[in-house]
Amino acid sequence: MNKPSDTSALPTSDEAAYEADFALWRERQSELLRARQFNLLDIANLLEELDAMGRNERRELQSRLAMLLIHLLKCRYQPGRKSTSWIATIGEQRHQIELLLAESPSLRPLLASNIASTYPAAVKRAAMETGLAKATFPFSIPFTDQQVVDLDYLP
Repeated sequence: MNKPSDTSALPTSDEAAYEADFALWRERQSELLRARQFNLLDIANLLEELDAMGRNERRELQSRLAMLLIHLLKCRYQPGRKSTSWIATIGEQRHQIELLLAESPSLRPLLASNIASTYPAAVKRAAMETGLAKATFPFSIPFTDQQVVDLDYLP
């Protein structure tokens, strides 16, 4: 990891440093942690950033599931228009979901609830993208959770 050449350029207060140059602030916090200088850490902003990281992981999972569900729906309800692009998108989203779950296994138990909660928005987008009526798509998700993430499943 590259170290900044001069962390003395940081403003003296934690809040000012955090606001002035986030990258430099983050590097400074890393240096303080490595040096075990816990009393100098910007605890309030570190906690905020850790919480944000968790929200971002959950949001990424939901976003990737939504894109995946949209394309699964398009394949199922417009089979004559199924394209290599749609299939590639399905494969890429599944691959990225697996990477995310491998990095953060604690997200795996959230998979089923995220699939269920993401489905209504996926239906709206699939209807918009296909020109099919929203009523074309079932109210309940037509795929099992396993099918959604199964690398080999295509409707």
